[in-house]
Amino acid sequence: MMQSCLQTGLFEKHVTLKDHAWSSSFTPAISFDIADTSSAYNIFFVVRHTDAFAFNNLWVRIKSKSPGDTAFSAQQFDLPLATQNKWTGTGMDDIFEHRILLFRRPIKFSRPGKYEFILEHIMRENPLREVLNVGIRLEKTAQQ
Repeated sequence: MMQSCLQTGLFEKHVTLKDHAWSSSFTPAISFDIADTSSAYNIFFVVRHTDAFAFNNLWVRIKSKSPGDTAFSAQQFDLPLATQNKWTGTGMDDIFEHRILLFRRPIKFSRPGKYEFILEHIMRENPLREVLNVGIRLEKTAQQ
């Protein structure tokens, strides 16, 4: 199930993982239609997990494709989820959400159209248990 949120300058979509487990063979695809190429965006990886998640970090590979491109480019990220055994995300009861900035500088999209992202975990454990949702969030910045 994919959910999205849309308000001025904000795009977010996430996918709910069946049985709270993320199999390495399940690589959700998320896309956004971007019309504003003059603005810069911060790009976040969003993950929700239970308190029983067994790791302090999450290794992911994110593949992306711009409008008109025929191939995806891929980048790996080591995403911190905890420091000194304390979750860094926001929590309610035993559910924690992390919005982790992927790039130090905001990104400008060069062409209007559909931007595609494929999310893949590259952790040793498979399936990766206690993960509820994963997604991408784009936030328009004041920086041009």
